[in-house]
Amino acid sequence: MALSDAGDTPHLLTGADLPPVLEFNQATASPFLFACDHYGRIIPRALGDLGVPEHELVRHIAWDIGIAGVAEQLARRMNAHLIAQRYSRLVIDCNRPPDGASSIPVLSEATTIPGNENLAPEEAEIRRHEIFAPYHRRIGEIIDARLQRGQPTVLIALHSFTPVYAGIARPWHIGTLYHRDRTLPPLMLQHLRAEGDLVVGDNEPYAVSDTTDYTIPVHGEKRGLINTGIEIRQDLIGDQSGQKQWAERLARILKEIEETLRKEMVI
Repeated sequence: MALSDAGDTPHLLTGADLPPVLEFNQATASPFLFACDHYGRIIPRALGDLGVPEHELVRHIAWDIGIAGVAEQLARRMNAHLIAQRYSRLVIDCNRPPDGASSIPVLSEATTIPGNENLAPEEAEIRRHEIFAPYHRRIGEIIDARLQRGQPTVLIALHSFTPVYAGIARPWHIGTLYHRDRTLPPLMLQHLRAEGDLVVGDNEPYAVSDTTDYTIPVHGEKRGLINTGIEIRQDLIGDQSGQKQWAERLARILKEIEETLRKEMVI
């Protein structure tokens, strides 16, 4: 790791590294706030490739394939604020509690991550301080600012999932993920199922919990915001055409849901 000019304090990110937080449409009146925890797969220069071959670093273990394109186009179509995280989940997973074992994985699926083995506590803390914390601090700042000016906030965490896991094919095209919120998930399920051509997961292929997730429990549920997670199957958004189609579909559905929420005076 590099040393700062001010002394011998170790730093992970230097001037040659990109900042962890990426934002689109900061100034918007939309009630929707999109978060993308696994947007990118960058690894800080100081960590090299974490000892992982390139063919592994393009897999789902490193990022959520296809969701970056969907998130950007969806935010653009909805004129909504998107906050995304550029660094690979192998460096630190920004949708896991930072004190959990899966925060900095030593093993991801069947792939060993040598650069994460025998990690000293202070090294793990630097990753949390320079990547995890700025991302979640920014989400918190934006929610605070919106609340202060009386702007409604509907938080949606955008993710993608593999078509096959542990040798078992996953039938869902898209899933709505939730825990405590009972406002947005039923509406999402209703509208997605009304499309007629989708297999829709109700808390599938994952379910939100306090131990396996961070963004929805901390920023959505603890704040009392309307919220949900969305998971799209990766083979459907692996190219620009698929990303465009899903962004268009979700934008249309979410605009319909926004109308419903406004009519019911929920937002």
